[in-house]
Amino acid sequence: MKPAIFLDRDGVLNENRSDYVKTWAEVRILPGALAALRELARLGWPIVVISNQSAIGRGLTTAEAVEEINARLAQKAARAGGRIDAFYFCPHRPDEGCACRKPAPGLLLRAARELEVDLPRSYMIGDALEDVRAALAAGCTPLLVKTGRGKSMLAKMPEDLRARCHVAEDLADAVAWILEREGG
Repeated sequence: MKPAIFLDRDGVLNENRSDYVKTWAEVRILPGALAALRELARLGWPIVVISNQSAIGRGLTTAEAVEEINARLAQKAARAGGRIDAFYFCPHRPDEGCACRKPAPGLLLRAARELEVDLPRSYMIGDALEDVRAALAAGCTPLLVKTGRGKSMLAKMPEDLRARCHVAEDLADAVAWILEREGG
């Protein structure tokens, strides 16, 4: 079993949109994100995107469109010298009560089973309280980035969560913190 790096997609790798990222044409990769993936790849651990994609359940996009976005993100990462090894996404609306939508840890647990990941040694980087809560529920170390919704989430973060979560400016800052902790 090996540790992994889990990442949220929208707000961490690419810009969030209030109307959801529904097509590749709407993707705007955040500055420094591809370089951060290149640095992260130095660890040799799986890099896995864990993402809520309720736009599917809302009928605003399709699973195929989300898979195309994910494939193109992986290609961009590879061209920049980084990588994304797997994508897991929840297509459900918040009101559906599924076990895979963050803050539930379902996708993290599934990825851990399928990829043979040691969750207590793993990290989850996100821009929302749901990411932090999912990481803690799965036993991972959570990091909150201030990109995407991160700044507004930080202002709402209960002190007990704040004490258990590292806050980073962006993905590059989060990756630097992880590499320092892991001797990479």
